[in-house]
Amino acid sequence: MLSIGAALAVIYFGSRPEDGRGVTNGVLLLAALVGVAVWYLTRPSAGKPVS
Repeated sequence: MLSIGAALAVIYFGSRPEDGRGVTNGVLLLAALVGVAVWYLTRPSAGKPVS
């Protein structure tokens, strides 16, 4: 859930509706990278059981 929220936050704050361009490919790429990074940093470790 955190990775999806982070990616959506990047898309929300990276879009510019006032100039009519909307979401660019760079913002989408950045959102994907942020989502993967947050998932990687918050995933459960392999040795511990999930409670």
